[in-house]
Amino acid sequence: MTEVTLTPVITIALDLNSPNFTYAVEELNNLVEANNMEVAETLTQKLDRPDPATYFGKGKIEELKELVIETGVDTVIANDELSPSQIRNIEKAIDARIIDRTGLILEIFANRAQSKEAKLQVELAKLKYQLPRLHTSASQRLDQQTGTSAGGGFTNRGAGESQLELNRRTLQKRITHVQDELKEAQKADETKRKQRDRSELPTVALVGYTNAGKSTIMNGLIKLFGENEEKQVLVKNMLFATLDTSVRKLTLPDQKSLLLSDTVGFVSQLPHQLVQAFKSTLAEAANADLLVQVVDYSDPDYKLMMETTAKTLAEIGIENRPMIVALNKADKMEGPYPSREGNDLIMAATDEASLQELTNMIVELAFDDYETKKLLVPFDRGDVISYLNDNTNVLSTEYLAEGTQVTVELGGADLNRFDDFLITN
Repeated sequence: MTEVTLTPVITIALDLNSPNFTYAVEELNNLVEANNMEVAETLTQKLDRPDPATYFGKGKIEELKELVIETGVDTVIANDELSPSQIRNIEKAIDARIIDRTGLILEIFANRAQSKEAKLQVELAKLKYQLPRLHTSASQRLDQQTGTSAGGGFTNRGAGESQLELNRRTLQKRITHVQDELKEAQKADETKRKQRDRSELPTVALVGYTNAGKSTIMNGLIKLFGENEEKQVLVKNMLFATLDTSVRKLTLPDQKSLLLSDTVGFVSQLPHQLVQAFKSTLAEAANADLLVQVVDYSDPDYKLMMETTAKTLAEIGIENRPMIVALNKADKMEGPYPSREGNDLIMAATDEASLQELTNMIVELAFDDYETKKLLVPFDRGDVISYLNDNTNVLSTEYLAEGTQVTVELGGADLNRFDDFLITN
C-alpha cells in the first residue's frame, strides 16, 4: 500500500469567549487530518469579535507571517468561514494560501464522494461557495473591458463585461447545469424510495456525528440479520469516510423485516451549502419511521456532538421523530454495557449483546402498530398460509375442520389484507 504524504499546515482559531473553544480547535485539527494534512502549528487569539479585514488582529497577523516563514508551510486553515476580503487580505499579508473551515470541509467531501449523485452534490456546494469569492486583478478587468476588434475574438464592450463578470456567468451556468443533472439523479433515487415505501416495511435511519460508529453498527446488524452479509458498508476511523447513504433490508428471527439506512455524518458548523446539497441524501433520514442517533459516548464532548446532530436534523426539517440514542463505544470506558434507560442505550458496536438489545429497542418502536390477530384460513388458500409463514410472526397454528387457524402478528397493509379471514369473536 502506498503511504500517503501528509501536507503540513498551520491552523488558526479565534476564541470569542466560547466555552467550547478547545473542542472546536480539536475538531478542526481532526478535519485537517481527514484531508491528508498534518498540523504543524496552531495559533489562537482571544478577541471579542473577528477583525473584519484580517480575522486576527494586526499583531497576530505579523506573528502568523513569521510562523509561516519559520515552518515553511504554504497553507493556513482558519476555524471559521472567512469573507472573501479576509481571505485576500490574509493571503497578501502572510504570502500563503488560506483555506477557511467551509473550504476545508468541501475539500474533504470532494475527495470522499463516490457516487454520481454525491459528486454532483459536492460540486454544487463548491460552486455556490466559490461564487461570492470570485476576484480578479485590475489589469485583468482592464484587458477584458478594452478587448480587441470583432475579428480578434473579443468584442469591445465599453463599460462592458469584466473578466470577473465572465467568470461569474461561467459559474452560474455550471451551477444551473449541475442542478439539472442532480434533479435527474434525484428522480431515480426518489423512484427507488417510493418502491421501498410501497413495500410498507418500517424504515430506520442511523444518524449522528461523523465517526461515531454508525457504519460499524450497520455492519453488525447486517451480519446478524441481513439477507446478504457481503453487502456490508465501508468502516474507517476517519471523519466523513462515507458520503453515500446505504440502505439494507434486515429480516429478524420473528420474520419482521425493516429497511436500515446509514446516512452521512454530521460535524459542527457543517456548511449550509452542503446541508442544502445533501438534502436528498439525508431524505432517507427525513422519511424514516425511526431514527437511531449514534453517539461516541467515549468522547468527553459527546453532548456537544448531540447538540450538533439536533441542529442539523432541524435544519433539514427533521424534528419530533421517534429516536433511540445509541451511546456507542462503551467498550472504551468503565462500566457495564449494554445498559438501557428509556430510549437510551449504552452499548458497543462490536458487542453482539449490545446489537441484540439495540434490535429489541428498534422492534419495540418501529413495530409498535403491530397487532396480534386470529385468522381462519380455508384449506384451499395455501398461498395465504405460505405468505404468513414467510413474512410474519406466526405465534401458533391449529388445524380445525373449517381450515387452518393461526395466531399472527400483523402490521401495515397486512392488517387490512386478511380481513376476510379474521376471527372477530
